[in-house]
Amino acid sequence: MVRLKVTAKGQVTLKKEVLEHLGLKAGDEVEIDLLPTGEGNIRAAKGKRSIESLFGMFAHKADRSYSIEEINEAIAAGYAGEIKF
Repeated sequence: MVRLKVTAKGQVTLKKEVLEHLGLKAGDEVEIDLLPTGEGNIRAAKGKRSIESLFGMFAHKADRSYSIEEINEAIAAGYAGEIKF
C-alpha cells in the first residue's frame, strides 16, 4: 500500500512507484471512480481514439484465405489445448 499526503490546497502528489505502476508520465491523466463506501479506484485515463485510427485494424494479413472448415478446425484445436500460443 502507498500512503500519500494531501496538501492544504487539497492536492496529492503521486509517488514515482505509483506513476510507474499506472504507466503514467508528465501530462497524462488519471480517472478515479468514487465508490459509495468512501473509497475510490484510480487508473490511468485512456486516450480517445479517432474512428480513422481504427481503419485497417483487421486488415487481412494472411498469405491466403481460409475456409470456414479450416477456421473451425483451428478453433477446436485451440479449445482442446492442441495449439500453444
